Amino acid sequence: MKDDTINIFEKKAEEMTAMNMFSGNEQFEETEGGFVSLDYNGVHYERIKVVRLFPFSDADKYISIREYGGSEREIGIIEYMDSMPEKTRKLLNHQLDLSYFTPVIQKIYSIKDEYGYAYFHVLTDKGECKFSINMGSNAVAKLSDTRLIIMDVDENRFEIRDVEALSQKERRMLDLFL
Repeated sequence: MKDDTINIFEKKAEEMTAMNMFSGNEQFEETEGGFVSLDYNGVHYERIKVVRLFPFSDADKYISIREYGGSEREIGIIEYMDSMPEKTRKLLNHQLDLSYFTPVIQKIYSIKDEYGYAYFHVLTDKGECKFSINMGSNAVAKLSDTRLIIMDVDENRFEIRDVEALSQKERRMLDLFL
């Protein structure tokens, strides 16, 4: 009995630490509900989650394919998105676009600081927008000397690709965060 229990734990540990690299032969399909299913190694996954392991530095490299739901156990990794068939790339990129929707801020109209929150009024590549951030959090992350990611109170992401491309007035409004 004791040996059976040890074998079960060893098998689970092996499954949890295994890294499967996808080769392009896996069967990804769009479901009726607009999600993605996967057939891999004789197992059918009704719905999967697609996650970028390096979303800002290498967006098309190292894509994690995970079970959807509570455990989100990793099924495998796509090393290069370009190595996948075109149909699969389109399907997975659509899922990534939904998950990583990040409007790019093109103009800052105003930033007001009140009661521990900053209220932004901006123009993005998706249109005009107002959002707020908690000043006491790490809502503004510097990805480089000129690139910023801003996470609002609802966990929506906004990007400033080049702070230097903004006007001097806009950069002064951002000084509080730089």
